[in-house]
Amino acid sequence: MIHIVLYQPEKPQNTGNIMRTCVAINAHLHIIGPLTFSIDSKDLKRVGMDYIDDLKLTYYNNLEEFVNTHKYADISYISRYGDNVYSSYDYSDSSKDYYLMFGRESTGIPHDLLREHFDRVYRIPMVPDARSLNLSNCVALVAYEVLRQQKFANLATSECIKGPDFLKNEKLKG
Repeated sequence: MIHIVLYQPEKPQNTGNIMRTCVAINAHLHIIGPLTFSIDSKDLKRVGMDYIDDLKLTYYNNLEEFVNTHKYADISYISRYGDNVYSSYDYSDSSKDYYLMFGRESTGIPHDLLREHFDRVYRIPMVPDARSLNLSNCVALVAYEVLRQQKFANLATSECIKGPDFLKNEKLKG
């Protein structure tokens, strides 16, 4: 299972989008506080839409609580300070739990934590002058790399709601 870990996210819109992504890929969301907004806010629920009801969410009051709870977790730290590209890690074993940690929009993951686990710090390549990408985009990008390596196990790869022939049938009607 994929576990998305957000360290003190600052923007409710990003967090709502990440919630929606987690539900769509059956990932567990872990949020490390404290937060500057309420998880129960109507704005957050509006961004997450009706998906939030199906969200697997665990909230931690601080980093220490998360670390103590997940001492043996396989954690990848996603940061611009990594020397390895996120796609270089082997996530192909779909029976394992993988934790992907992302930092605050303004300051990222605490530098001491990155230094302590530097061999597990991964970056998303971008042009040298770019400081960062949007947090929810980063989560989707890295999570879908894990899913790609696992051949999208347990995810629909064809249209299920309207049926696989929806577009073909619409063309015949039109």
